[in-house]
Formats: sequence, structure tokens, C-alpha cells
Amino acid sequence: MAPQLVVRACPPFRVPGRDPAEAVAELERDASRVLDPPELERARAMMPVPRQDFLASRLAQRLFAAELLEVRAQDLTATYSCPRCGSGPGVAHGRPGYTLDGTPAPLLLSLSRAAGWTLLAAVPEPRPGQRLGADVEDPRRLDFEGFDAVALTPAERRAVASLSGDELLRGRARLWARKEAYLKMTGEGLRRPAETLDVLDRPGLVDLDPAASGLPVGLVAAVSVG
Repeated sequence: MAPQLVVRACPPFRVPGRDPAEAVAELERDASRVLDPPELERARAMMPVPRQDFLASRLAQRLFAAELLEVRAQDLTATYSCPRCGSGPGVAHGRPGYTLDGTPAPLLLSLSRAAGWTLLAAVPEPRPGQRLGADVEDPRRLDFEGFDAVALTPAERRAVASLSGDELLRGRARLWARKEAYLKMTGEGLRRPAETLDVLDRPGLVDLDPAASGLPVGLVAAVSVG
């Protein structure tokens, strides 16, 4: 059976009327039951609101993985891989993965956050050598002069040249989400200049429709499988 992509969107973790520090403390207590020490240590170095988003997304990712693997979340151990920092028990950033009883879990994962939302993507039982990357973007973040020159190829700049206003921002966000998803998949990240990567028509790279992803219509997302 061919590997199947699974995507899930998780809304922002917010407790209306509650002090952010109190809310994140409660979330941290819940997360401490299943997250690993390096993840919790990284969270403690953050301010309350970013810490809240980080813990909520990591907890959602682990529960998502446990569901797909049909195991308990606390039985998984996080294994992150960073092109610069390598991998190991002390690494809490980079490409996500898990082990189960010391063996790599048969699951590809990718996580992205924007405007408080978390996008999770997974491929259970992947083929050998298969890779995955996903990204979600808030178009409002790209409302600044000079974006096209530093982020888009000549062909991409022509593709958005006739757009204006909100349509221009969504066009930029669509291309940027595609670039991020592809570069996460390859592991290059932004070490490769974005303006050298054309994503108008690249195999395995697709936009995620809000109806399929569960994201709000104001956000733009893409996934790359290769």
C-alpha cells in the first residue's frame, strides 16, 4: 500500500480571561507528563505566550504521532535532527521524529506554526528514503517592500506582478509556504537562498486547501513529499 499523507490543524491554545502565565503553567504541567526533558527545558527559556504556543504544538504533535502509531504518548521519545547541530538526546529542534523502545518509529512528521495555529503533517509507514515537509503562513506577515526581490525567482515575480492588496499577500504567502515546505523536506532550510528555488511547478509539492487541512481561510499552507 502506498504511504498516505495525514494532515491536522490545531487551533491556538488560549484561555479567555486567564493570565497567560497561569495558563501556560497549567499547560506545562500537562506537557511534563509526556514531553521529554530537552523539550521542556527549551520551553522554560521562552516568554509565557511563546512558551504556551510551543508547548501546545509539541504536545499536539506527540498526541498526533501516538494516535497514528497506536501507542501511548508517554511511550514515545522525541528524536530531532538539525543539519547544523546534528541529532541526539539533547537536541530539541529541527526535523521531528520519535523512537519507541529505542527503535525509530515508522512515521515521517512535519510541524509548522502561524498566527497561533499548528499544522501537523505525517506519513505513516514511509518508503525508505522518503521525506516530508509542511508549512503554514499568515499572509499579513509578508506585507513589506522588497519581499519579491529577496524571496522570489524571476518567474515567480512575474506570476504575482498583476496582483495587488490581499491577493498579492496571499500569492506571496502561497509561494513562501511552498518554499518552506520544500526546504524542510530536503533538510536545506534557509541555508539555500529562497530566490534561487522556483516552486511554481515542482513534483510532490502541493497547496493545502483549508477544507482539507482544517486551517482557517486566512492562512496559506503547503506540503512537500519526496
